[in-house]
Amino acid sequence: MEGSHYDGIADWYDGEFQTLPLESETWHAVLRLLDGERQGALIDVGCGTGSYAAGLTERGWEVTGVDASEDMLRRAQEKGVHAIRADAASLPLGDSSFDGAISVFTHTDVDDFRAVVGEIARVLRPATPFVYVGAHPCFVGPHSTYDTELGLPEFHTGWYRRVGRYTEAPGISKSSGLRMRVGANHLPPRPLPTDLPRRRFPTRANRGARGA
Repeated sequence: MEGSHYDGIADWYDGEFQTLPLESETWHAVLRLLDGERQGALIDVGCGTGSYAAGLTERGWEVTGVDASEDMLRRAQEKGVHAIRADAASLPLGDSSFDGAISVFTHTDVDDFRAVVGEIARVLRPATPFVYVGAHPCFVGPHSTYDTELGLPEFHTGWYRRVGRYTEAPGISKSSGLRMRVGANHLPPRPLPTDLPRRRFPTRANRGARGA
């Protein structure tokens, strides 16, 4: 497996984006959609530096974090997370191994989100929850620059339908610097595998979740 776009920035990422992760709207959305105190074996796909995995471990889940970045996994393991390096589209785990799954803000980082969702479905036991939290692509992508003063996005025409990875675009934020470092994969709603989860396992939509 090749290296990750996130290698070499884990310390910066934790300090910039994960200062108070367990007080965030995202964290509370994950807990709500996982049915609160439900416990068992859980997989966090794209666990990054492990903040959500560590929090779920404290709540009684037996968490396995998965990420492609050795650097991000280093931070996760420092937080006590059991984590493995793997391609999310080809998980080295057995069928029906987990009682729950989460994945947070990953569809902009993986090349084949449909394959990732299919793998998560494969390793989940029947009728167990999968929580995905991600920013809607109409607001985050090569076409959209977020105005922090107005609290509104500014849209750039001609970019929205350009599906695939981008490293240069009007929507690359100059303020946070994350996409300048790692790029992103743009996936408008039509190619999103919205039908696959309903066929393979039950999900709930969290339409209010927002992401950076």
